[in-house]
Parts: sequence; structure tokens; C-alpha cells
Amino acid sequence: MASLEDRGDMGVAAASGSSGGGHVAGAMGGGLEAGPGGAGLPGIQEEPGLRREASSTDADPEAPRKKRIRLQEGESGKLEERLYSVLCCTVCLDLPKASVYQCTNGHLMCAGCFIHLLADARLKEEQATCPNCRCEISKSLCCRNLAVEKAVSELPTDCSFCLKQFPRSSLERHQNEECQDRPKYVLLGLRVTRCKYVRIGCPWQGPFHELPAHEAACCHPSKSGQELMGILSDMDQQHRRELTLYSSIFNLLCFEKIGFTEVQFRPYRTDDFITRLYYETPRFTVLNQTWVLKARVNDSERNPNLSCKRTLSFQLILKSKVNATLECHFLLLKGPYDDVKIQPVIQHHVFSNDANETEYAPLPITDSVECNKLLAAKNINLRLFIFQIQK
Repeated sequence: MASLEDRGDMGVAAASGSSGGGHVAGAMGGGLEAGPGGAGLPGIQEEPGLRREASSTDADPEAPRKKRIRLQEGESGKLEERLYSVLCCTVCLDLPKASVYQCTNGHLMCAGCFIHLLADARLKEEQATCPNCRCEISKSLCCRNLAVEKAVSELPTDCSFCLKQFPRSSLERHQNEECQDRPKYVLLGLRVTRCKYVRIGCPWQGPFHELPAHEAACCHPSKSGQELMGILSDMDQQHRRELTLYSSIFNLLCFEKIGFTEVQFRPYRTDDFITRLYYETPRFTVLNQTWVLKARVNDSERNPNLSCKRTLSFQLILKSKVNATLECHFLLLKGPYDDVKIQPVIQHHVFSNDANETEYAPLPITDSVECNKLLAAKNINLRLFIFQIQK
């Protein structure tokens, strides 16, 4: 028989082992250890799994993605589906594709949903909370769950080209280097297959194995000359706009007086009964003049948190008194430490003591996802360029 000291040591070891597994290990253990004999954790076994609802969205990539639905009682599903229910995001119920964040109670959120929750809270002037337990969440309170990220990366997923299954961690390498059905063109950093009639306006792009069938049925070769001239004219206009933008930027760099600075937009609230979020920078000096930038969300819409589409617009204000008019070009670009995607747009204004504010201009971010990134941040950091036109 074991002595009292030995039994005490064994009890301590068992207690420490049971409490040191953590939230994720406990959750994963139920999915991994549950076998035919029901030897897994009872709490995990009783929770039904999740599966994606079959709908027309699979055929229509533009349709909004639907949430997963829970399996009915008695439907055990495959091991992968049981793990999906454990490792999925608590907001969208989908497996995270990149970073995974967790609240202080261990509930998981994918990066997109986490940023969206923070942006919504900023718009409503509320503290962001976890959708499950309502504890406070923020970038300082929440941390990444590396164990879940690694577990998700090992789950199988289908290659979008050959439809074979590979671990998520090796899928990108397979699609870029190994897949025999992978696209053969690279457009803006994305691998795509384009129709050979793209030069006469065919917009099709897709998997390589669908290319022969599309080209055989493509309607662009049968278009009349007048129709093709209209398509080519639109393509030429787009090309001219891009060429004009870059030529203008290069011409601005030849100006004698050029100034730039990093600006930091800070969030504030209006004094209205229903307060609205707006941003303003501290005063800064460029070209020996004092300036301020302001920004607003959805053009000061009453409830921007209810809108799926979110935009930011900004205006430049001259705070200094000037003796003569000051004609300038200016543009905003992303800051040196941010990853927000901004397309450069050149603005123009003639400043004077009576016209010291520009009209609000859209901040040229690519989509609402980028806008949510800016709203979720504590401050918005951008870089301003001002080019003074000499008379």
C-alpha cells in the first residue's frame, strides 16, 4: 500500500494536471478523445456539432455567407465537424482563417469579427463585449490563442482548384506551386486565370480547368465591331485615369515647396443630443503654416453602426492667417506602421482667410473592412503630403 505521503503527492499531481490544461486543451480534448465507447469528456460530447447550411450561396459567390447550423441530436458527424464546433468563431460560427483572439473567459473570435465588434463599439460609444459572456474586450484585454490557430491550420480543407483535401497549413503552397489545376496568371498579387479574349473586354476569371469550357462558349468573339469599340473605349478610359494619376504624382514631386508629416486622428463626440463620432488631429505645421485635419463616418449619418457599408471622409483646415491666397495640392496615404489599404487621390484647394476649409472628401480606402480596421484602432495614423503651387 502507498504511504500517506505518496498518496498526497499523487493527489497534488492530479490536481495540478487537471487545472493546467487550459480552456483550449479541455475543449480540444473532448473532440480528440471521444471514441466509439464514449470515453471523451461528457460536456463536450453532449454539445452538438456544427455544419454549413446548404444553400444557393455555394453557387453564387457574391451572396452573403450563411452561418453554420448546429447538428441535430444524435448526429455525431466526422471528427473534423466535431472540431469545427469547438474551434469555430463564436460570432460567425466559421473556422478562423488567420489570427484567433479570445476573451478573458476563453471564447474564440476570428480577427474579422473581433475588429468588427471593436468598430461597432466605437461607433455606439460603448464598451465592446464578448457576444457569449458579455465580458469587456479590447486589444489590450484580449490575446491571440496560438494553440487554436495551430489546431485550425492542421484541419483539412478543399483546394479551390482541384477540389482535393489538404491541411490548411499547406494549402497555400499547394495552390501556388503544386496544384495542376492552379491558375497561371498573377493579377494584383492574386492568382487568376483569364479568358484569352480579355483584350476585347471579357471579364471572366476562374479555375484553370474551367477555362476551355468558358472559351468555347465565350460570347465576346461574336460581338459586333461597334460593341467591341465601346468595350475597348471603356478600358482605355480606365487606363488613362490610372496613367494620369501616377503622372500627376510624379509631377507634384518636382514642386519647389513640398511638405509632409504623420498625422494622428483622435476620436471625439459631438455635443448633440444623439452624439456622433468624429475624428480630429492636433494642430501640426507644414510649409510654415498651421493645419488641422477632421474626419467623419458615413458623412455624419445618424446611426452608422446600423449600416453595413462604412466610409470615412476628411477635410483639411488652414489655421494660420495668410497675406495672400495659398494654392495647394494634397493627398493622404497610409502611415509607416499601418497596414490599411489606401488608394492615392490628389485633392486641390485655394486657401485664404475666408476659405480656409476644404470640402469633405472621401478617404480612399478600398472597402468597409479597411474602414472597420481604422475604427477599431485607438487612433488613426496616416501621412499627409502638401504641395504648394508657386505663382
